[in-house]
Amino acid sequence: MKLYFYCVITILFAMSCSSTKDKETNMLSSGIDFNRVDTTVSPQDDFYRHVNGKWLKEFELPADKSRYSTFTILREKAQEDVKIIIEEAAEKKSSKGSDNQKIGDLYHSFMDTSRLEEIGVKSLEKEMNKISKINNLSDLSEYMAYADIITTAPFGLYVYIDSKNPTEHVTYLGQSGLGLPNRGYYMDDDEKSKNIRKEYVTHIGKMFELYGMSNSNERGSTVMDIETSLARFHWKKEKNRDPELTYNPSTMSELRSMIPGLDWDRWLSATGIDGFNKIIISQPDYIKNIKNIITKTSIDDWKTYFTWSLLDRFSGYLSSDYEKQNFYFYSTVLSGVKEMEPRWKRAVNVVSGSMGEIIGKVYVEKHFDQNAKDRMIDLVENLRKAYKVGIDELEWMSDSTKLQAHYKLKNFRPKIGFPNKWKDYSQLSIDPDNLVNNIKNSTLDRTRKNREKLGKPIDREEWGMTPQTVNAYYNPLLNEIVFPAAILQPPFFNMEADDAVNYGSIGAVIGHEMGHGFDDKGSMYDGDGELRNWWTDTDKKKFKKRTEKLIKQYDNYTVVDGTPVNGEFTQGENIGDLAGIVIAYKAYQLSKKGKATPVIDALTGDERFFYGWGTIWGAKSTDEQMIRQIKTDPHSPGEFRANGPLVNMPEFLDVFVVSADDGMYVDPEKRIKIW
Repeated sequence: MKLYFYCVITILFAMSCSSTKDKETNMLSSGIDFNRVDTTVSPQDDFYRHVNGKWLKEFELPADKSRYSTFTILREKAQEDVKIIIEEAAEKKSSKGSDNQKIGDLYHSFMDTSRLEEIGVKSLEKEMNKISKINNLSDLSEYMAYADIITTAPFGLYVYIDSKNPTEHVTYLGQSGLGLPNRGYYMDDDEKSKNIRKEYVTHIGKMFELYGMSNSNERGSTVMDIETSLARFHWKKEKNRDPELTYNPSTMSELRSMIPGLDWDRWLSATGIDGFNKIIISQPDYIKNIKNIITKTSIDDWKTYFTWSLLDRFSGYLSSDYEKQNFYFYSTVLSGVKEMEPRWKRAVNVVSGSMGEIIGKVYVEKHFDQNAKDRMIDLVENLRKAYKVGIDELEWMSDSTKLQAHYKLKNFRPKIGFPNKWKDYSQLSIDPDNLVNNIKNSTLDRTRKNREKLGKPIDREEWGMTPQTVNAYYNPLLNEIVFPAAILQPPFFNMEADDAVNYGSIGAVIGHEMGHGFDDKGSMYDGDGELRNWWTDTDKKKFKKRTEKLIKQYDNYTVVDGTPVNGEFTQGENIGDLAGIVIAYKAYQLSKKGKATPVIDALTGDERFFYGWGTIWGAKSTDEQMIRQIKTDPHSPGEFRANGPLVNMPEFLDVFVVSADDGMYVDPEKRIKIW
């Protein structure tokens, strides 16, 4: 699993509510699914369980899911839509090298289980031969750069926008090399973590056994020893969130001095980059500290490690015995999933992940409504106006900092639905009879595109998600908020829905993404995407004081067996949630233009707004998945995303007449307002 990638794109895993139009009466319904509502729980005590409680009690988590939410409804609809697109492409008679040929052959190569059973692990022979030819540290150096592309390596390389010069690309290098999700899985001392480590070693041993290797259990321990050694020097996830700490400009000469025993010339030749001097090292002390691990670990042990990495990376594309063993550990042990998804869903994910914008172009033609894009543009601009008012009203921020904040807000660039230009897959080769090679070629194609960016202008039209992705994100280096087509559909966003519910759901999502521009990380970038301090010292201290209160608030929330939510790790998303709902509510008020809204289903517009918000976070998870989320995901669990911002929001407390005796009540002096 690659952990070195310094992620500057902040992603929202959003969920939604359903809303419909009563065609018989031609009147807007409330847009609220009352089949979810638990009337035995008062909104004043627990708004999340009031809005979602009946569904939470009655809904049975599917055996092939570790988590289910209204977000999942959209995702599964998108999968079904994409499946039709793929099957239609596959049925057409297409010339070699055409988009339809590539789509159809990749899909067939995944769905042809008879051939996969027949081939078994033979499709990995060429890759295994590369590992067998590692005879010394010089060979290892070259293979490490290759493995970084194909599987994983102790550190990895990628090209992206220079955080402190966002008009240019630069090369980044950072920590990697782990098979478990992150450092905590190796270092945490609780019983669950210890059991996972034990299961992991057993899993590696079984994979080696399937491959026919002797001493499989001992080899599993060897891999675990190497990964644990690397993990010991990995930065903690909280520290990795700081863009300043992870921005360490170096030269190739300085990098060579950090691990002097490595053959850097051979490593560099295998990276796919012609040459570079400036390099941003995300965790420099990690690179320095692992020099002895790299140079003193025996070549045979490294070959064992990379053999495991190869089996681990491609196990889902081999015969069923490898696939089932991989599923057992990564899905059942780590996330509590009982059954695999249907194979066609996994095939859709593979094709969409490999040639996403070929699929996306057709998806947009079939499923995206231009009227929805126009409506979203209006919503974005209303949210922008509301955010402007919110900045002006901040009593804790000085005029000079407000001026910079307004500049950044003004320069927010929304991308809605689909990109203006599509990615080119002409150099990608797909064979109907070789799934492993297809996956490898797709990986190499993505890597080539990434490497080629070095020295070229920034492509501001490029998207980080495909149109069929049910998600949204903010990118601080481009100061852009992005909403793919698939998230702009019912039940998340309904063109026929009441404004109140749409503002409470998709409006709050827009506000959330805007909020990332001003969260603890996003606020470190200016309106042009440059990583620099645009705050006065006094304002920065006031901002930090408020975010520290939010950290403490979420630290007090717990999940399975009293496991606490990590307020520091989740603070960016929590700031986004708080800003999102506050600004969306303000935008909703502005949209009414002083006019009264109708009462629908016995609810006022303001009440419907909050119901829309509460519903989008409804979710059920296995205990294992909830623990995994706490360890790896910067988003808080759904109930805290719903209730956490509301207890700080006077408007919510007023609308629902929350009193001091109610569970949602927080003393006014303890309420947190940031934006």
